[in-house]
Order: sequence, then structure tokens, then C-alpha cells
Amino acid sequence: MRTDGNADEEEANVLGTALAPCSRAPETGYLRDGHCRHLPSDRGRHEMCAVVTQEFLEFSRDQGNDLVTPRPEFDFPGLHPGDCWCVCVGRWLEACEADCAPPLVLEATSAAVLDDVPLATLREYAHDGETEE
Repeated sequence: MRTDGNADEEEANVLGTALAPCSRAPETGYLRDGHCRHLPSDRGRHEMCAVVTQEFLEFSRDQGNDLVTPRPEFDFPGLHPGDCWCVCVGRWLEACEADCAPPLVLEATSAAVLDDVPLATLREYAHDGETEE
């Protein structure tokens, strides 16, 4: 698993294969390179690729993180239900406790997440479009 912050080095996903991109439109990830990478500099741990739902967007806004309102100064168009986005491990766990966790794209979710969330739980929340190799 990559820990040095080098975006060119291969990182694994929770399935043990190469980390796939989460979204390039809108551009997501701590590095805004489309990937939900594990990086020591990312204290928020934007490592989970979620397919956001209206319920999750409202939950996140209620927690103080408005992901809906466009922020052109940050080149952020605002999210809509169905968009893929790298979410913080802690926020996803909070949403899970509140029964509003969004589905996950496992191929695009960093293996580092397994330190906090069992693979069985991640599989329960796997997006319907998930493909296993």
C-alpha cells in the first residue's frame, strides 16, 4: 500500500486489486486526481468512493459539510445524487450509524479503509453496479 503520497505509485483497493478512479467529473479525491487515495497528508482520509444519495448529502450538510452548493472559487460544481465522490472514512461511519451511508464502489475504495471497516461491511454497502474480478 502506498503511504508516501506519490500519486504515480500503484495503490490497492479493498478487493486487493489496483485502485480504480472514483470520479473525474466532478474531479474528486484529496489530490483532485479522481482517486480515493490513502495519503498521510490527508487528515480527513478521503479514501472511500461513494455513490452519493440525497439522504447522505442532507446528512453531510447537517454535519457542517455542504457538498451540494457549488463553490466556483474551489472549482467545485456541487454534488447531485448518483455522483461518485471520495468521502471521509469518519463521515461514512457516522452516516452508517445514522442509517444513511451511501453505497460504495469497492474497486475505487482504498485498501487502507480495511483498518477501520471490515470487508464484510463494505460488501454490504457495495454499489449495485459493482463488478468482482
